[in-house]
Amino acid sequence: MKAAMFHGKEDLRVEDVPVPSPGPGQVKLRNGFAGICGSDLHVYYFPEAVPMDLGMPRVLGHEFSGTVVEVGEGVTGVTVGDTVAVYPLAHSCGECSACRRGLPFCCPQMASVGATAPGGGLAEYTTVDASSVHVLPDGVDLKMGALVEPMAVAWHGVARSGVHAGGSALIAGAGPIGIGTYFALRARGIEKILVSEPSPDRRAIIERLGATAVDPSDLPAAAAALTEGEGVDVAIDAAGAGSALSSAVSCLSAGGRVVVLAFYEQAIEFQPTQLMLAETEVVGAVGYTHEEFDEVIAAMASGLYDLTGWVRETDLDLTVEAIQALRAGSGAKVLIRADES
Repeated sequence: MKAAMFHGKEDLRVEDVPVPSPGPGQVKLRNGFAGICGSDLHVYYFPEAVPMDLGMPRVLGHEFSGTVVEVGEGVTGVTVGDTVAVYPLAHSCGECSACRRGLPFCCPQMASVGATAPGGGLAEYTTVDASSVHVLPDGVDLKMGALVEPMAVAWHGVARSGVHAGGSALIAGAGPIGIGTYFALRARGIEKILVSEPSPDRRAIIERLGATAVDPSDLPAAAAALTEGEGVDVAIDAAGAGSALSSAVSCLSAGGRVVVLAFYEQAIEFQPTQLMLAETEVVGAVGYTHEEFDEVIAAMASGLYDLTGWVRETDLDLTVEAIQALRAGSGAKVLIRADES
């Protein structure tokens, strides 16, 4: 079978590798689609910054869907022919402070399929624990299924914001996570939503989905107009840029909360006095729960998610080209067709 094997910094090769077989408690998937994530770009360009042993060469792809083609010994609740989304968290120690607090994605020993654990979506086939698959209902196809993971990241970030129906929100960044944040806010009954995005192309993409988007230079006035001068209740940082975080904080109401949902490649300068003066809360958000995976899938089945204009497909052989295009700022979300049959 063909698989995109990561050998080291800027060295990813689509190669022929053996087809895996499921062990006890596992299922074998014919992968459908796999998304290229911002963290995949960080691994590809900056593997030295990844705090875990990647054990290269390794298959990448932790955002993926597939069809069950074989089940291992002892597997129940999943059958051949089921289409599934994969919950990629493969290991956490279960004993550290993070695990005891119900935060396995913060575990120092956390391993994820398609990153730091065996297997991955950028291959024609893979095996995963049966407990990691979420069966997709009618109306949620494999393309949508590959987006469950990134949309769950955004869903979890909105949950961390504490915003309630009738509240107001600012999203910094209109990439895939920003788009997912917009859908998650709408699912919670939030109608007063403003998106700050410097790219005209990305502003146009999220505006076609129904959002109100502005250039960051116009943000203060737009936030004031949206909230009658009170400031937004929450801000979600999906940009990973210091200027975006600072401007988001400045648009919060007193007692507002900002959620850092983005990975920062570089350290930033930040003036914490503004947090003190407005009693602003700052929280981080990473990962998601199995329950949030199911909530996203249910929202997809209800028709909440619209893929128009922001998701494109390409072939497995063009994975490197897709990574390079995303790094250059071209487009929003790329799904790799893992099954080329």
